[in-house]
Amino acid sequence: MKLRVQLQCKNLHEYLRELSPDILDKLYNHPATCLAVYRELPSLAKNYVMRMLFLDQPLPQAAVALWVKKDSQKDHDECVSVLAGLRLWHSQQLQGGLQGYILNPVFKDNLRIALLGGGRAWADEGSTLGPDRHARDIESLDRYAMERWEVILHFMVGSPSAAVSQDLAQLLVQAGLMKSEAGEAPYITSAGFQFLLLDTASQLWYFTLQYLKTAQVPVSRLLTFLFQSFSTNIWNISRHDGLSYTEWRDNVLVSRNTSVFRQQRKSRRYYPTRLAITLAAGVTTNAGFIVVETNYRIYAYTSIPCSYETIVDGYITPTCPAALGCINHHWFLLLCLHPPCRLQTPVLPPTITDQIRLWELERDRLQFTEGVLYNQFLSQADFEVLRDRAQGLGCLVWQDVAHRVMVVTPQGHSEVKRFWKRQKSHT
Repeated sequence: MKLRVQLQCKNLHEYLRELSPDILDKLYNHPATCLAVYRELPSLAKNYVMRMLFLDQPLPQAAVALWVKKDSQKDHDECVSVLAGLRLWHSQQLQGGLQGYILNPVFKDNLRIALLGGGRAWADEGSTLGPDRHARDIESLDRYAMERWEVILHFMVGSPSAAVSQDLAQLLVQAGLMKSEAGEAPYITSAGFQFLLLDTASQLWYFTLQYLKTAQVPVSRLLTFLFQSFSTNIWNISRHDGLSYTEWRDNVLVSRNTSVFRQQRKSRRYYPTRLAITLAAGVTTNAGFIVVETNYRIYAYTSIPCSYETIVDGYITPTCPAALGCINHHWFLLLCLHPPCRLQTPVLPPTITDQIRLWELERDRLQFTEGVLYNQFLSQADFEVLRDRAQGLGCLVWQDVAHRVMVVTPQGHSEVKRFWKRQKSHT
């Protein structure tokens, strides 16, 4: 069966674990980053950190293992792996040769500041700018953020009314969410369709990670800047901790699109929106809105700007899994299923899940290859001469000797055509 490329959407921890130890240590030099990393930890790992936050001596590993029941050993091993991979704690030898755990001192000190207060202010709260005569309320900021994000999503699906900046369109192409041919407008890819199935918080984080790959600013400085800025209610460009104004202006993508509101282009006052705060807080919300019937009918409750109805209905057809695949369709339906539907057993009707799988198997049974058809040969000898030439060039895709038909690749077509013209001129 043909393999389908799956969208790799990493969370904060998966991304951080790929960074070098030096970069991780630099990240933990700011309380905002430490708080963001802590919020993303599994519940049990958070418990471990809190137990050790005010300890200056390492704890024996055997003693830490006793914090969980024996039937939860797998969860304990996972927490140990996460904390070690993020360099949040280290192994240290105790007196007597026993091994112990101790929290990363830099992370420990800055997490204390984040939780208890103290230290330097994370960002200028706008006091130097005076009162804002055009202050925005929470509802208007929420509306602004979602409208800007909807523009990006509508642009990806080719809505003629949606337009984004050239830099943003280029980033969508570099991220593999869209594809651009010479002289043509970008169009969505299979990965882009999978991106649309993610919840908004995951979409924003994926988008941010793609931007970090192309940013000209060191990752440690940029992530610290993002988390410290998005952990406040209001901030301005007079405080950007190590970033020059040019770096700050040109490299913080999210502040130019959806996560931050600015009254005017030259304004020094900025308001982080709920999307920005969600990104820093590691919070995802998802209210189910899809109802699936056994007759392949789907009802979706929606409030998107491009829809005039509060409910949209449609049918699952054989073309639905074409770009996304069976697994992604099942995952999306489970993710967005209406809460009462989750109480069913099984959650999704087997007739739906089985049929989507069968459609995918039927489609993947065939492999499509682009080619140029050669037929209507006057003799068997002519067919064999041209076929042998195509085989020698390595561009023969398919042949039918009985009917004197063959297919060559588009790349080899010009050479085969020239050979055939020379051959005909000599006969």
